[in-house]
Amino acid sequence: MPQINLTLPDGSEKAFESGITGLEIAKNISEGLARKAIAVQLGEKILDLNRPLATSGTFRIITPSNEDPSSLFVLRHSCAHVLAEAVCALYPGTKLAYGPPVEDGFYYDLATPEPITHADFERIEKKMAEIVKEDRPFTRIEISLEEAFKRTEGDKYKTDNIERAAARGDKVYSFYVTGIDGAWEDLCAGPHIPSTGKLKAFKVLSLAGAYWHGDQKSDQLTRIYGTCFADKAGLDAHLKFLEEAKKRDHRRIGQEMDLYHLEDHSPGMVFWHPRGTILVNVLKDFVRKEIIKRGYKEIMTPEIVDKSLWVRSGHADKYDANMFKTMAGEREMAVRPMNCPGHIEVFNQGLKSWRDLPLRFAEFGKCHRNEPAGTMHGLMRVRGFVQDDGHIFCTEEQITPEVSDFCALVKDLYKVFGFEKISVKFSTRPETRVGSDELWDKAEHALEEATKLAGLEYKLSPGEGAFYGPKLEFVLKDSLGRDWQCGTIQVDFNMPGRLGAEYVGKDNQKHTPVLLHRAALGSLERFIGILTEEYAGDFPFWLAPVQVRVLPVSEKFSEYAEKIYNELCKASIRAEVDNSNEKVGYKIRQGELAKIPYLLVVGDKEVAANTVSVRKRKEGDLGQKSLGELYHLVAGK
Repeated sequence: MPQINLTLPDGSEKAFESGITGLEIAKNISEGLARKAIAVQLGEKILDLNRPLATSGTFRIITPSNEDPSSLFVLRHSCAHVLAEAVCALYPGTKLAYGPPVEDGFYYDLATPEPITHADFERIEKKMAEIVKEDRPFTRIEISLEEAFKRTEGDKYKTDNIERAAARGDKVYSFYVTGIDGAWEDLCAGPHIPSTGKLKAFKVLSLAGAYWHGDQKSDQLTRIYGTCFADKAGLDAHLKFLEEAKKRDHRRIGQEMDLYHLEDHSPGMVFWHPRGTILVNVLKDFVRKEIIKRGYKEIMTPEIVDKSLWVRSGHADKYDANMFKTMAGEREMAVRPMNCPGHIEVFNQGLKSWRDLPLRFAEFGKCHRNEPAGTMHGLMRVRGFVQDDGHIFCTEEQITPEVSDFCALVKDLYKVFGFEKISVKFSTRPETRVGSDELWDKAEHALEEATKLAGLEYKLSPGEGAFYGPKLEFVLKDSLGRDWQCGTIQVDFNMPGRLGAEYVGKDNQKHTPVLLHRAALGSLERFIGILTEEYAGDFPFWLAPVQVRVLPVSEKFSEYAEKIYNELCKASIRAEVDNSNEKVGYKIRQGELAKIPYLLVVGDKEVAANTVSVRKRKEGDLGQKSLGELYHLVAGK
C-alpha cells in the first residue's frame, strides 16, 4: 500500500497509508480531538475531514476557533450552505448562484421568486437553526463533467459555473449534499464541516443587490450577507464591533456634517460640499508641506490623452475595461486611470543628466476608473478620485535610499493621524506582466534591500505585484482593528523604456531611468472616509472643517458675533456664525452634534469686556477669554 509522509504541528513526521482520512488520524490521537475536528489542512489546502489524503506535506487538524482563519473559513463556507438551504425551503423555486465565505462572514447570491426583506431575517435564522439542530451531515459527491451537466440541467447559474470550471481545466466536479435523504444539494468545491450541528453561532446581517458574475447586463440577484463564529462569545464581540462601526459609518457622518454627497446620475463621483472641500484641501496642504521638505516638484498633467499613450505604457491591456473613453474628432481618447504616463511625458521634455537624478515629481492627480456598480461604497470605492501621487526617476543605485526615505515619509504622515500600527506587504511579480525576468529580478532585489535599510518587516504576497513591477503596500490598523491598505511604492524597470525616457549618464551614454511609483495616503477620498470613521467625525482641531462657531445669545449681538468671526478669519481660523433664531442652549447642542471643536458664546458680558465665552468640545465651559488668549489656546492644535 502506498504511503504518505505528514509533518505534524510539533515538527514530527509520520508515515500513513495513502487514502487515510483526517478523521481517522484524529481518532488515532484521541476520541476527544475527533469529536472537535471540523476539517484538516494539508499544505496550503483545507480539506473535508473525510477526504482521503493522497499526498505528503505539512498537516494539521482544524478545530473550531475564532482566532484561526482556516477554521472560520470552513465554518462560514458551511453556514453559507445552510443559509441557502433555509431560503430554498422557505421560498420554493429559489435558484442558487454563488455563496462564498468572505472576510468577517459569508454571502449567498440567489434568485428568489419573491423579494426578501430585512423583516424575513428572523424567519430565515429560525429555519437555519432547525437545520443545525438536525445535525445533517455534509456529504461530498464527485462526478464527471458529463454527469455534472446532467445534474444541473435547467439550472442557469450552476450550469454556467460548471462551464467556467471546465474552461479552467477542472477534471473533477463536486456536489455537497446535506441530510441523510440527500434532499438538498449544491455544486461546490468545498471544503465543509462534517455536519450542520458543528455550527454554534451565526447571524443573518444584511441584504444587497448583485449582478451575476458582476456583469451589469446580466441578471440581478439578491445577496444575503451573514456571519458565523466558533462560539457565541465570538459572535457577540463581532456584533458589538459592527454596532460601533455603524456609529462611525462615514456615509452617515458625511451627510450629518454636510461634507459631500453622491448622485445616481454620476455614480461613484463625489460632490464635495464646502466643508468637505476644506478637508480635501487641508490634507493636500499637509502632504504638500511634507513632500516639499523632501525635494519633490509639483506638476499638473492632463486628465484626457490619446489612447495610444495607454497602449504604449501597457495600461490598455490591463485596464481597458475599466477606462472611460471618448472621441475627439477621429482620435480615440481615454480618461486617465492613473498618472504615471503623464509624469514620464514631463520627464521627457528636455535632455536629463545623471546630475538631475533623483527627480521627484508629485501631483494631486484626478483619476477615473470604471469600477463595477456593485463594488462602490461611499468614499471607500469610487470611480473618480484624487491621489497624492508621485514618481521618482532615479538610477539603480538610488532605488534603495529613495524607497527607504519614502517608507520613513509614510510612517511620519500616518503617525500624525494616530496610526502607528502599520504592516507592510511585499508583492512580487504577477503571472501577467511586462518586462524580462532579469529586470524583475533586479527590481525585487532592490526593493528587498530597501526594506532592510528602512528596518521594515513585511509579509510576502507572491504574484500580487503591479504588471510593471513589484511593490510595497502599507496597511494601517484603525481603532476598531480594521486594516486599510493606503500607501504604496512600486519599482518599475519597464514603463520608462516603453515611453522613451532617457538620461545621459556619467559615461556620456544614454540610459533608461528606473521609475518609482509612490502614493503615501493613496486616494484622498478613501483616506478621508477612513479618517471620518477613525475619529467618528470628531476631527482634531487642525483638520476640522469648521474649527470655531460663534453663537450670539440673541439677534442684538449678531453684529459683535460678525466682528469676532472676521477677526478669526484674519487669523486663518476656520469659523462660522450661528445666526439662527434659536435659544443659545439649542445652539450649543447643535454645535456639539456638529462636532465643532470650539464654541464661542457672545452676549452682554462679552461685548462689555470685548471677550468671548469659550466652550471646548468634550470639556465644556472654559470661561471668558480675549481673542489673543483664544489664539494661544488653539495654537499648534
